[in-house]
Amino acid sequence: MKALLYIKLLLCCFILFNSTKGYNQELKLWEYAIPGEIKSKDYKEVLQIENGTVLRAKQVTNPTLTIFKPQLPNGTAILIIPGGGYHHVTINKEGAKVAEWLNTLGITAFVLKYRLPSDVIMKDKSIGPLQDAQKAIRYIKHNSEAFQLKTDKIGVLGFSAGGHLAAMVSTQFNKKVYKETDSISAKPDFSILIYPVISMKDSLTHQGSKRNLLGETPSKEKVEIFSNETQVTALTPKTFLVHATDDKSVSVENSIRYYLALKKHNVSAEMHIYENGGHGFGLGIKNTSQFWVNDCTHWLKFNGLID
Repeated sequence: MKALLYIKLLLCCFILFNSTKGYNQELKLWEYAIPGEIKSKDYKEVLQIENGTVLRAKQVTNPTLTIFKPQLPNGTAILIIPGGGYHHVTINKEGAKVAEWLNTLGITAFVLKYRLPSDVIMKDKSIGPLQDAQKAIRYIKHNSEAFQLKTDKIGVLGFSAGGHLAAMVSTQFNKKVYKETDSISAKPDFSILIYPVISMKDSLTHQGSKRNLLGETPSKEKVEIFSNETQVTALTPKTFLVHATDDKSVSVENSIRYYLALKKHNVSAEMHIYENGGHGFGLGIKNTSQFWVNDCTHWLKFNGLID
C-alpha cells in the first residue's frame, strides 16, 4: 500500500517534455529535500533550446528523469547519463536521441538530467552527481512493476563525463552518499560506456571534468577514489565499452584501463575501439565509430537483454 502511494505521488509530478519526436514524461528525481543541498536564489538552470528542442542544460538545481516508453516494452530498462564535462548535460544528442534508438529495441529508457558539481548549491560537489545516479537506479527498480520491467535487466549507459558517472554508479553502488530509507540496491545489472572519462589521474583524465568535479587541487586519495579503474571489483556489472583511437579529448586509454581492470576481476566485458570518430560522436553518423550501435545491439542480444 505504501509503495503504491509512493508511485502515485511520483506520477503526479510528471510534466510534458519536448523531445525530437513528440513528448515524453519528465519527473523530479527527489521527492522531498535534495541531500546536501545549499539554497541559492541566484543560481538558476540555463537551457540551450533550438527549434523547441532542449540541446543542453547548465546549472541544474532540480535533477529529473525523462521516461521514454517503447510501444512494446521487453522488460529491459536503461538509465542514460549524457556527457558534458561535468559542465553541462548534453540532453538531446546523448540523451533523447539515444532513448529513441533504445525504444526501437523494446528498451524502456530513462534520461537523467543530473546536478552538475557546484560549491554554490552543494555541500560536497564531488558526490552530487553520484547521489543523483544512485537515486535514479533505485527509482527505476522501485517502480519496475509499474513500468513493466524485469528487476535483473536494469542497466546504465553513459557518454564521456556521463560515462564517468555511469562507471561510478557501477563500481561504487554501495557507497553511502545520501540517507536512503529502503534497502533497494543502486547497482545496475549492466553498463554501457561510450568514450567515457574513466580516470581522474593526470596521465589519463579529461582535465575539465576533473577540475569541475574535484576542484583545482584534489588530494591523491580523492583522485584515487574517483578513478574508476581502481574501484573495479568482482561485483562490478558486465560492461560494453566504445572508444575511438583518435579521441583527442578523452584518451582511449581510459576505456582500455577499465577493460583491463574488468578482465583482472573476471567481469564479463566487451570493448570496441574504432579507428576514427574523435570525441562526442553520439549515435554516430560517419567514420568507423558509427557502427557501435550495431555492435551494441548484438551485445544486448547475446546477453539476453533484447530478443
